[in-house]
Amino acid sequence: MEQRGLKVLEADKTFFTKITSTISKLLIPTKVGINGLLISMKRNNVIKAYELYTETKNSEDITKREQSIQKYEETYSLYLEAIDKYIMDSVYKKVKSGTASSFEKDALSKYYTIVHLKETEYIEYKHRKQKYLLELDYETVLSLKKEKLLERYKAFYLSKMEALYKGILKNYSIQLADVNSAKFHADEEIYPKIFSTLEEYITTILPLKMEREKDEISKQVVEDYHKFERFEVGKLDQKDQIEKNTILLGISRSLFTHSLPLSVAEQCYIKLLKETRQTIAKAPNEKKKEQAYQLLLNIIEEYNVRLLSTKVYWDKPELREEYKKFWNNYQNITKLQKTDYLEYLRKKEILFIRADMKKISQSKKDYTSIIAFYKKKLVENEDMRNLKNTFKTKMGKFTKKV
Repeated sequence: MEQRGLKVLEADKTFFTKITSTISKLLIPTKVGINGLLISMKRNNVIKAYELYTETKNSEDITKREQSIQKYEETYSLYLEAIDKYIMDSVYKKVKSGTASSFEKDALSKYYTIVHLKETEYIEYKHRKQKYLLELDYETVLSLKKEKLLERYKAFYLSKMEALYKGILKNYSIQLADVNSAKFHADEEIYPKIFSTLEEYITTILPLKMEREKDEISKQVVEDYHKFERFEVGKLDQKDQIEKNTILLGISRSLFTHSLPLSVAEQCYIKLLKETRQTIAKAPNEKKKEQAYQLLLNIIEEYNVRLLSTKVYWDKPELREEYKKFWNNYQNITKLQKTDYLEYLRKKEILFIRADMKKISQSKKDYTSIIAFYKKKLVENEDMRNLKNTFKTKMGKFTKKV
């Protein structure tokens, strides 16, 4: 299948949410029975192997444990091969003969978009192809409406999908860390892929995990997920997109700590801060500017509290000492939260503005307009005086300095 040439078309983003996205819709009519039976058999085998693997993975009997792992890997490989061969081959023949529906064309388009990665991004191809085939069969299991089968399949499905998403994100993390590679352009390629993959996971997998493993999901993740739900409907502007990505990144700190390590998450936060400052500078009116500014304060807090506070290794000791001072000030300000909430907000805002202003003042990029905006905010918070730009001449006249 991978060697066949076929023009890659853009697949519908809502592909896997359509009720018609089932394997039965992809099979050649004359072979529905036999193909469905073969896939069903392989599916049952992999479910049994997975259940045996989960029962023995902590066993003290090493031989038994290794045998269950080997059996699981073998049945999983055969299961994916069955989906690949009996479904995609059927669809390919229908597209080639001109008898395929638009759904079938979209299915094959998505498949070949993934296959196209094989020559340039093999690791991503390997993970995404497995994910794609599993998603196809999951929709089929849903359509069968067999509760017992669905519950057993979900356990296997979530385990595999979790591993595949982690593999994809880990691959992006390695690419982002490879600063010497001219092959990747982080702003154009890696960052969007990271946020897109996190969104895929949180949209399709996290709700299933929350349903099955609600006692194991942290309260913070649940709260962040409900915040994320607000951005699932409607067109998003730049500010909304940044806010959504901030929530995605926050969830990732709980769910993908190792796949998306702190150094990579830090780079993502820094990118979001840059984008938000740019949004403030380009805001068409005061209302939009203020909304972007409030978002910036939230990101600064998330970056410093959820990420930097957990950072152990610092490249430069002076940066660590500087952050210690920031953290101590933040802790002291937090004590005001219960006794004087307005003063708490005012002092926290001042702390964040001054910290960010210091950073961007050392940047090679021109942040003149943002620094001027920050100074205005400091004046409003009575932390800076607004000195009149005038002086008095010997003749006793006041003149504005140019």
